[in-house]
Amino acid sequence: MTPGIIIRNETVADIAAITDVTAAAFATMEISNQTEHFIVQALRRAGALTISLVAEDAGAVVGHIAFSPVTMSDGTPGWYGLGPVSVTPGRQRQGIGATLITEGLSRLRELDARGCCLVGHPEYYRKFGFANTPELGHEGVPPEVFFALSFDGRIPRGTVAFHEGFQAVGPQ
Repeated sequence: MTPGIIIRNETVADIAAITDVTAAAFATMEISNQTEHFIVQALRRAGALTISLVAEDAGAVVGHIAFSPVTMSDGTPGWYGLGPVSVTPGRQRQGIGATLITEGLSRLRELDARGCCLVGHPEYYRKFGFANTPELGHEGVPPEVFFALSFDGRIPRGTVAFHEGFQAVGPQ
């Protein structure tokens, strides 16, 4: 755990800070369409944020992570999508994102989830146990950036569909 950082569930009072942190975290990323803060808002509005955690330091929100249910084409239940995960630019590369991911995955396991998947940076997510999976993918996403982590040793077969909130491109 990163010293001084508290990981906790989001509250209504955190919503504006989560939006700001998420927008800032993705503002200069070339691989982003800068819609991640709209995605979090859409997931929240739909009641699809199964886990929504903030990283707080000295009373300020400096990071956020969201987990939402996904649908597997083979009907396998109990899988979730990770993302977005955001850390305010001045606090990146200090372990805050890793702490959020580790805590979020632990909480998914406590919910008896069967696994988690994401679209992300090829090198970063492997250290948490995520792997590219030839038997499971996401339509339109290159296999080298799609990752899955099974909690029960079984990987579903077919394609995954993230919640429709991931299609958000502006304020709802």
